[in-house]
Amino acid sequence: MIKDSVRDAINAQMNREFYSSSLYLAMSAYFESMNLKGFSAWMQVQAKEELAHGMKFFHYLVEQGTRVSVTGIEAPRVDWETPLAAFEHALGHEEKVTAHIHQLMDLAMREKDFATAGFLGWFVSEQVEEEAKAGEIVFKMKLASAEKGAVLLYLLDHELGKRGKTA
Repeated sequence: MIKDSVRDAINAQMNREFYSSSLYLAMSAYFESMNLKGFSAWMQVQAKEELAHGMKFFHYLVEQGTRVSVTGIEAPRVDWETPLAAFEHALGHEEKVTAHIHQLMDLAMREKDFATAGFLGWFVSEQVEEEAKAGEIVFKMKLASAEKGAVLLYLLDHELGKRGKTA
């Protein structure tokens, strides 16, 4: 049986994931307003992923036979100074989500809730990927704005990345 402290923390994280989905949808709309369709599409995919993460928490609580508490979602920010600022915000947001997931894992371990700890293992790994993706985009955007020829460097990197790995 899941303890109330763990249930409450999972409910809080579920709602944070739903907020993340709203945030990324707002970022998508921001990019649409700038006619940056690729950036917008990337954020739409991200919004769907975050919604799916929230639903994983939802279904876990249901499977545990405990109460699910969907709360009101705070309205996300809707405007940024630059596309880079939006992605820096996304990276910072993912770092906060990682911290929350780690706190939740700590709680599960303190409560000796091994089922929840096992469930959370996927999220721990997922956050490594989330931070890496956002961080790579921030790095490339900074590179493109700082160095002459950076766009060509990016295109060359993209082309070289298509090569299959060989033994």
